[in-house]
Amino acid sequence: MTIITLRRKKCGLSNCVIRYLMSMAVADLLVIILDLILRHIPIVYHDKFQFLKSIHVCNIHAVLVYAATDCSVWFTVTFTFDRFVAICCPKLKSKYCSEKTATVILGTVTVLSCLKNITWYFSLSSRYELWNDPWFCDEPLDILNSLAWLTVELLHNILTPCVPFLLILMFNVFTVRHILTTSRARRRLRAQSIGYKSHDPEMDNRRNSIILLFVISANFILLWSVLMVYSMWNRLWWFGFRSINLDLYVQEIGFMLQLLSCCTNTAIYAVSQTKFREQLKYLLKYPFIKIIQLIPR
Repeated sequence: MTIITLRRKKCGLSNCVIRYLMSMAVADLLVIILDLILRHIPIVYHDKFQFLKSIHVCNIHAVLVYAATDCSVWFTVTFTFDRFVAICCPKLKSKYCSEKTATVILGTVTVLSCLKNITWYFSLSSRYELWNDPWFCDEPLDILNSLAWLTVELLHNILTPCVPFLLILMFNVFTVRHILTTSRARRRLRAQSIGYKSHDPEMDNRRNSIILLFVISANFILLWSVLMVYSMWNRLWWFGFRSINLDLYVQEIGFMLQLLSCCTNTAIYAVSQTKFREQLKYLLKYPFIKIIQLIPR
């Protein structure tokens, strides 16, 4: 529904923003299909899917899952940077904040995400474990005890989601500082000319942009934090760094929250964007309107 609503381009958003939001929605949908559905059906119906242990597809599935997850994360980063440029860099806005540039950036991120996650094909076995664990393929013992693969996994965790955390926070800080500065100056100028109590549509637009940007960013950071900490701790634990003990339920909570982060953007758009909410209501009512029109009177 989010993809269809955005594709109609009647939400009051620029084509550039729509391209980013649609890409995020598609990546989130792929994560839900690959990670939440295709991966958990064999777990729920364990007895009926024993044949998957003899079919060598798990490592390919893992590459697709982690590539889709990386796209979901880094699309959020590129959207945050695009809004930073649009708000804070007016001279660069006309060149960077375009639909063509967005397409190139999103395509580049997709290719790099696929190339980055090819390493999982070689580090994981081709057999499903068939239980509820983020590492859903069998991991050979030589991989678990390999310092080289520990380094590779840590690099994966640093690139997704540690670096996105830092980039999103940095862009948001700069954006907020710029908006607060320009807003104070704008209020002073308007106060001198037409008074404080006059309605300012430009300030409303800025406020809506801030709400959308920060809610999406905060949603990403909060829902990814637990799994990121547990994943890094788990790999260090294998190499003797056991000063802190984290129970298995921490992993389960982190796993659940990470998957939840791919299911919340529609609610975020609906809460923060009035026109999106109106278009979503229209699409939900549309089938019933057509049915009523077909009923003879």
